[in-house]
Amino acid sequence: MRAKYGTDRPAETSAMTGDGPWYPADVRRAVRRAVARRCLEQGTAYDETALSDALLVASEMTSNAILHGGGVAGFAVDVRDGGIRISVSDHSDRLPVVMPRFDAEGRRRTGGRGWPIVCRLAADLRITPLPAGGKRITAVVPTG
Repeated sequence: MRAKYGTDRPAETSAMTGDGPWYPADVRRAVRRAVARRCLEQGTAYDETALSDALLVASEMTSNAILHGGGVAGFAVDVRDGGIRISVSDHSDRLPVVMPRFDAEGRRRTGGRGWPIVCRLAADLRITPLPAGGKRITAVVPTG
């Protein structure tokens, strides 16, 4: 499956995990672990809405990297005061676009909802070109 989706390429080395996660379910688990670790360290409860939003954002960003970006090249998650920072890198220089809901013949399109979801849920979005090609998209989901 990694070969099918182009996720067997080497990962970035700067602040990204070395051997994955590469799939949306793996990314969601990593986000859950990061939030749980942060809450344990601070002795605080997590914000269920923020965690749910972060899981959806991470999943959509990873799916988009697989479907439109030549595969996931790197992933990082960091929980800080005020937000859950999720970064997904891919192999494409193309920027995300919002697709029209309907095609030229007036038929409803399938898909195309991921990027608008990410834009709506993230308090901050950054797209950074990578030196060797590709891009890193970083979204910060607010925690309260």
